[in-house]
Amino acid sequence: ETQCGVDEAVRIAREVADALDYAHRHGVIHRDIKPENILLHDGRAMVMDFGIALAVSAAAGGRMTETGLSLGTPHYMSPEQATAEKEITGRADIYSLASVLYEMLTGEPPHMGNSAQQIIMKIITEQPQPVTRFRKSVPRNVADAVAKALEKLPADRFASAKAFSDALGNPAFAVVTGNDESNAAAGAHPRVRGASVRVRAGYWAIGAGVGALATAAAFVISSAAPASPAVVRFELSTAPNVVLNLRSNEAAPFAISPDGTTIVFATLDTLGRLGELHRRRIGEISSTPIVGTLGAFAPFFSPDGRWIGFTTRDLTLRKVSLAGGPPITLATNVQAGEAGASWGDDGFIVYTSARRTMSRISSTGGVPELLSAPDANGGALHWPFVMPGGKTILFERCGSGQCLSTDLVSFDSRTKAMTVVVPGATRGWFLPTGELIYASREGVLYAVSFDATRGAVRGEASAVLDGIGKAAKYGYMLAVSASGAMIYLPEARSAGRQLVEADRTGKESVLHPDFADYNAPRYSPTRDRIAVARATGAGSQIVVYDVASRTLAQLTTEGSNVRPSWSADGSRVAFYSSRNDIQDLYWMAADRSTPAERVVDGDDTRNSSTTSWSRDGAWIVFDGIASDATFRDENIFAVGTGTDRKRKTLVATTANEETGEVSPDGKWLAYVSDEGGQNQVYVRPFMREGGRWLISDGVGSTALWASNSELVYGDVRRRQMMSVTLELGTSVRVTSRTALFSAVPYSEFRQGAADFDVSRDGQRFLMLREAVKPDERQAPIVTLHWADEIRRRIAEQSGPAR
Repeated sequence: ETQCGVDEAVRIAREVADALDYAHRHGVIHRDIKPENILLHDGRAMVMDFGIALAVSAAAGGRMTETGLSLGTPHYMSPEQATAEKEITGRADIYSLASVLYEMLTGEPPHMGNSAQQIIMKIITEQPQPVTRFRKSVPRNVADAVAKALEKLPADRFASAKAFSDALGNPAFAVVTGNDESNAAAGAHPRVRGASVRVRAGYWAIGAGVGALATAAAFVISSAAPASPAVVRFELSTAPNVVLNLRSNEAAPFAISPDGTTIVFATLDTLGRLGELHRRRIGEISSTPIVGTLGAFAPFFSPDGRWIGFTTRDLTLRKVSLAGGPPITLATNVQAGEAGASWGDDGFIVYTSARRTMSRISSTGGVPELLSAPDANGGALHWPFVMPGGKTILFERCGSGQCLSTDLVSFDSRTKAMTVVVPGATRGWFLPTGELIYASREGVLYAVSFDATRGAVRGEASAVLDGIGKAAKYGYMLAVSASGAMIYLPEARSAGRQLVEADRTGKESVLHPDFADYNAPRYSPTRDRIAVARATGAGSQIVVYDVASRTLAQLTTEGSNVRPSWSADGSRVAFYSSRNDIQDLYWMAADRSTPAERVVDGDDTRNSSTTSWSRDGAWIVFDGIASDATFRDENIFAVGTGTDRKRKTLVATTANEETGEVSPDGKWLAYVSDEGGQNQVYVRPFMREGGRWLISDGVGSTALWASNSELVYGDVRRRQMMSVTLELGTSVRVTSRTALFSAVPYSEFRQGAADFDVSRDGQRFLMLREAVKPDERQAPIVTLHWADEIRRRIAEQSGPAR
């Protein structure tokens, strides 16, 4: 809970005051009263951690009033502590206790800021708002007692903690200045002229950095008209032992509360595995873990900011209260980590399931409701954003299973109608002030005026941010709150990947020195050439690297092409291509002597994507969605390379099956399926009847055959290259499992395509080394008070309504 009951808050404060009164009468000043130092034992408040008091006493030889140290926690620090005055009495603790009580009653401390320096300046220069302005049910005596205890001058506060406690418990207590009964009744209190003079005289005792802020604060106070808050930008730093999770496939491992005051982010543990969610309030120096969130990622806030929704490593959607308590499971088999979730003000959470369908569930639990499935072209649905009222949902719709093109679409949850809002955009947010924020595929953030009733943009869009860091799989490292606050990860300082070879221990050598946006590299059968997809601003093309001459030659020139695979004799390269409004499996001669042509006869598959050739050259294995299939998920097929080029189904279930790899002897097929709720490696007979056997024991990516009895694959959870030896016969049995080398320096494991290859002798690995390791990226940037800047830019570039 962000606020306590009035009676409960007063009771706790009076019990703390009783403890402080005892300490003060024995010559001990606590100096750091804050919520974390107040514990409840059998319901009774106990004051803990007199560490600062004891340390100062020891350091000063018992002369605690002569140290001149500014000690305490900024939100609850008294003005005399903030200005490092030498004379610190028990009235400093009374001020801090009043700040805690203020927070229990209103939901936040008397003074908030974006940094410790800003908070200190407000403590020195600004009067806190009366508690009754935020909560009218607070009794007059309580409001007046809090106001008196928060006076700037210690002499104007209560003489003792007992006097403060007595005032809280006395309904007749009131503060009256002169004849101004109305101020007292409202819980307000007058400024004391002497206090104002003394505070300004103490500005310069804080230090040069805060002194500069003091000058700015004095200017603002003296201005006749209030100004809009200035845009504030700062890096989100973490403690050395807290590692922000920037390695996952998911966009936005962080979220910012609707009011822009709190950040929640996902972490990694010491082994690089999913850690806990951490909470950090704006203005606080450190973060605190959220209990019960081990293994969590992709956090998002409830509209009131009191709950956090998140996904776990077992693909479960859960929520947890920021006030404490165990996490609550809402749904299973979700894809919220890669495809997003949004908590609407109608009490429902919209999320994407593992089948790329869009569903919603009550935030209190229940049975999920299916809203929409992928469209007829097989495009997946990502990143829902629930508009106010819950009727309309914005989401990203992929033009294909590989997301080669995307549109920002609005969806009417009642009529099920979809309308393209911004072609080519990837995801969007709507601000209550009427602006639509959306990202382009080039990593540029735009803002445009948006008619929420008609679901249409008005005027021209304005570019407001360039260089947003991309996630490893889908989307961008970006989160926007209803207040216009934002947190994002800038693009890496040095983008791209480098072609390298590694042995089984991880010892590597560079094949080509240049960095580029490479994907899915593949050895030729003789390992003298490498086919790899290279993305550019105009799409993706297949290039061939000649190992001996160290040269790169472009193979494809038309459309957008990914996921190359060599024929058994090295004469052809098959690939997945998007061209002429057709997205399917193509092949062409490796020396470009013949043009590209579609492989499968007939238009009977969608999103077909090559994965491997059989070693005898007779079959190409690919995954895709058959137009006559019962299910909308990807399955695995094969096509002959001879005269009969009809599709043959290898694996087809209600789950997603991808990346089929044929064993060297042509008897077995290794593939990835999410039939258990997360990606795992399986093996089954190739072109024969039989069962299927689970191979991986973590979260497995594409598996490649190193020999007839050895598979290598990337373990997503361990972030290791793994090797398993198999006993193959009437059944399949794993006889050993070995970790080869760490995958951290290399391209992230991706579903649907391996960013590595293994030589036919199983001794060499073709890898893509990241130009910038994930933990070397720039720190996330937090931007506050951003909405005013957005509206200004829209006004500057506004055009006629459309």
